[in-house]
Amino acid sequence: MTRYLFIYRSTPPESEPSPEAMQAIMTAWSTWIESGMQAGWMVEPGNPLEYTGKMVSDDGVTDGPFAESKELIGGYSFVQAESLDAAVALTAGCPVLADGGRVEVRPVVEFEVN
Repeated sequence: MTRYLFIYRSTPPESEPSPEAMQAIMTAWSTWIESGMQAGWMVEPGNPLEYTGKMVSDDGVTDGPFAESKELIGGYSFVQAESLDAAVALTAGCPVLADGGRVEVRPVVEFEVN
């Protein structure tokens, strides 16, 4: 089995969702993640990310690439699957897809640090 990183990309809402809408979103995510954990393919559910941050480079520290991009990384998870196609299939039902977002699926290169 190979580990894959799911990167959840979406456009931030223009306004704060109502408490009921936020609860529905959280329930959808919890249900999807729990089903993956029970099935054994979701190995680390990860966490949501704030929409703020900094970008660090040799040139210094700036506000992230967020000003130029409407689509942001909202969170991540680690999963395991037999192939990239199988990992892509596991994104079915991911709540970010219902909101017009995307899931980036990337194989993880495992290496040991001595």
